[in-house]
Amino acid sequence: QVQLVESGGGTVQAGAALRLSCAASGGALSNYGMGWFRQAPGKEPEIVAAISALGGSTHYGDTEKGRFTISRNNAENTVALQMRNLEPEDTAVYYCAASGKVLALTRREYDFWGQGTQVTVSS
Repeated sequence: QVQLVESGGGTVQAGAALRLSCAASGGALSNYGMGWFRQAPGKEPEIVAAISALGGSTHYGDTEKGRFTISRNNAENTVALQMRNLEPEDTAVYYCAASGKVLALTRREYDFWGQGTQVTVSS
């Protein structure tokens, strides 16, 4: 059973940057494809970014391309999401998730989820 804990959320002004981190315990992260999802109030969860188990492949949601970067450090059992040029539309709870698949792009493919970290972007 993998436990995931997100950190790094907060309230920032539009145009700022934030770096979210996800720390895993209870299993080697190198066995899991990892992803970041977000859920804004009144909206369905959506994938932000995903990275393959060994970090060789990445995928980004349409609105994040060029602004967000997902990375992982399997030696430290962590995954990060670097977010730049944040917009008010990025306001949401961000979740880290682990999948038994090498690279997973949909919610149903993920087996373990963190509790989430709030990101609020003011205009």
